Amino acid sequence: MLKNFLGNSPLWLKYTILSFLVLNIFANFLLGPTVTAWIFIAEFIFCLAMALKCYPLQTGGLLALEILILKLTSPEAAKDEVIQNFEVIFLLMFMVAGIYFMKPLLMFIFSKVFTKIKSKLFLSLLFLILAAILSAFLDALTVTAVLISVAVGFYGVYHKIQSADTDYNDTGVLDRKELSGETLEEFKSFLRSLIMHGVVGTALGGVCTLVGEPQNLLIGEKMGWDFIDFFVRMSPVTLPVLLGGLLTTIILETTGWFGFGQKLPKIARSIIENYTEEEDRKRTKSQKYGLIVQAVSAVFLIIGLALHLAPVGFIGLGLIIVQTAFMGITDEHSIGKAFEEALPFTGLIVVFFVIVAMIHDQHLFHPIIHWALSLDTATQPSVFYAANGLLSMISDNVFVATVYIGEVKDAFDAGDISREHFEKLAIAINTGTNLPSVATPNGQAAFLFLLTSSLAPLINLSYFKMVKMALPYTIVLAGIGFLGIWFFL
Repeated sequence: MLKNFLGNSPLWLKYTILSFLVLNIFANFLLGPTVTAWIFIAEFIFCLAMALKCYPLQTGGLLALEILILKLTSPEAAKDEVIQNFEVIFLLMFMVAGIYFMKPLLMFIFSKVFTKIKSKLFLSLLFLILAAILSAFLDALTVTAVLISVAVGFYGVYHKIQSADTDYNDTGVLDRKELSGETLEEFKSFLRSLIMHGVVGTALGGVCTLVGEPQNLLIGEKMGWDFIDFFVRMSPVTLPVLLGGLLTTIILETTGWFGFGQKLPKIARSIIENYTEEEDRKRTKSQKYGLIVQAVSAVFLIIGLALHLAPVGFIGLGLIIVQTAFMGITDEHSIGKAFEEALPFTGLIVVFFVIVAMIHDQHLFHPIIHWALSLDTATQPSVFYAANGLLSMISDNVFVATVYIGEVKDAFDAGDISREHFEKLAIAINTGTNLPSVATPNGQAAFLFLLTSSLAPLINLSYFKMVKMALPYTIVLAGIGFLGIWFFL
């Protein structure tokens, strides 16, 4: 039984999870539900940190089941959290699968970008800026899905060459020998730094606009702000933060600090260039036609998302239907492969909502909110920003924003605060939940999606490595955001 429990996970991890499950029972009876709930949060974060040892759906899922058994929350409360966040689940189910069928087009474009742009600094800035712009109008998870698809595809090209008896650069040495060892590690480091710049870009862009993040829409609805109102009111904080993010990228790529700065190895660039040129020559009429279908679908995707013609999940489903119909992919097995990437993460997100429901039912954040509202009004925005930021690092930023804006709206409706002060607190809540939450994968769904994706083990991106690489961005983004709140609000 112990051998089968959690499969090939290390024995110490198996014992740790079992000890959690036993100790939680005693904690609930001896320490009470509130303390036990905080213990569960710490344990769930540990499970996320061990994502490369064991997928968190199993370890975190066992904790979620125990939470329900101990009645720290109820299935109905967890269901309510899932329904409130259904668009995120809807997105994961269909949009990520839709992107799967666009991989040939993405690889065609980005293989050219990777090999033609020699400057790693320019390439890093390009990734961050594109991710920020797209996330301001689309959805961070969709953008992250594209980034992951590109990186997985590019790694696949590398692995395909490394596994074959080829010599694309005509050196007389097999490519697999030249691409192994230190060159492979450098290539992984190169991809790792690019993908981290990209996901940070999704946070930089997502905080700026009404449609950038789910909590932005919620806050905008409570405040009665339209797209322009939201952007203008957030801009004193968000635009300096965006500039700070760009400067951080330049510094990190120039100095090589925190695991950044690795360039694409020259030998790898040469081999991949020759490989892609040969692939271009060998491309059949059917494959070229497929690229056209994918390009047209990509245009429709951008228009549909930018204009919000339908929920993101519906747009993703439409993307699947159009691409498979016009590219002749009609058997169930081929279509099913597209869903393999996102559905484990979808299950993990539902497990996470059980944790969120527990936080809500045990009122874990309420004492902090009431304490912040009891302070002098001049200091409240900065305190709200800091409190939101810290809580978003350990919990879901959408949930934190929902709880905080609801409490502040109640205070405004009761006549305890003015409209002007209400707006200041709303800005603090939005920026506080969006910016410091880049510190850990817990706060941002895009970061968690990356951590639990098939790409993470390929490029050796662990929980702690992600936290380390995000640290300079966390300090700069959170610091500039705090200064913006302090001086402008």
